[in-house]
Amino acid sequence: MDVGGRSGEMAVFASVASQGSLSASARALGLTPSAVSRIIARIETRLGVRLMVRTTRALSLTAEGEAYLRAARRILADLEEVEGSIADQASPHGRLRVTASLAHGRLFVVPLLGDFTARYPGILIDLNLSDRIVDVLGGQADVAIRFGQLADSPLTARKLGETGRVVVASPDYLERHGTPQVPDDLLRHNCLSFNFRRAEPGWPFRQDGRDRALAVTGTIEANSGEALAQLARAGVGIARVGRFSIEADLAAGRLVSLLEAFNPHDNEAIHAVFVGGSTTPARVRVFVDYLAERIGGRTAAT
Repeated sequence: MDVGGRSGEMAVFASVASQGSLSASARALGLTPSAVSRIIARIETRLGVRLMVRTTRALSLTAEGEAYLRAARRILADLEEVEGSIADQASPHGRLRVTASLAHGRLFVVPLLGDFTARYPGILIDLNLSDRIVDVLGGQADVAIRFGQLADSPLTARKLGETGRVVVASPDYLERHGTPQVPDDLLRHNCLSFNFRRAEPGWPFRQDGRDRALAVTGTIEANSGEALAQLARAGVGIARVGRFSIEADLAAGRLVSLLEAFNPHDNEAIHAVFVGGSTTPARVRVFVDYLAERIGGRTAAT
């Protein structure tokens, strides 16, 4: 053990106080009892006070020794935290728990993970794809990718981009049931909606210069945009889903965009949210920076 500096002396003193004897502390530190005794004597000489009372049978701290021990432990803990933080900055490492929605995670996050882990091999990605809201503040994840307006919270948010939603149906469904021309036509259709607690009270439209929410109904509700898009592709009904998740379906003609003249273009911001501050692990910061670099702008509504 390096005991050449003040921090080394403090570590020896704290060890002696913890072990209860010079010899036990010497064994734990890999030093000789005489070396430990000299270090304690050096501290006492410098301070001009007795810190320890040593007898052949016991060792006890004086009042000054108790005060020095508390200060030493605090300083050593601060030093360990600072050094650990700096080491983490140089080489981010550890488990990083990331959560994203099923569709966005599959289309935009998963394809980036190979390159990210090659760049930062010390980071283990623990990925959870779910349309359920995961409690970041409660410690269930380190980084969450969220859509829409964020609730007030102590979390830090980094904007990655934005996306819009589009009303879609399959050509087969439209052939069987007709194509809605105005929003109110949806009241005669099977509309497939979200069922989670932040779902909209109705589908928003802009008609005659005013915004309105249309209360649609249908036979299926789900907590997954991918599930709703899959049902729409199968001809079950009409869905309103994120445009980013069905771009390929629109291009291939598997789905048809409806009522675009009434689209309110209520774009949703996409954020990475995490617990910020000076103690945020480097693995969190580099991952959020990476997402902003690679995803930013790719999910914008068209």
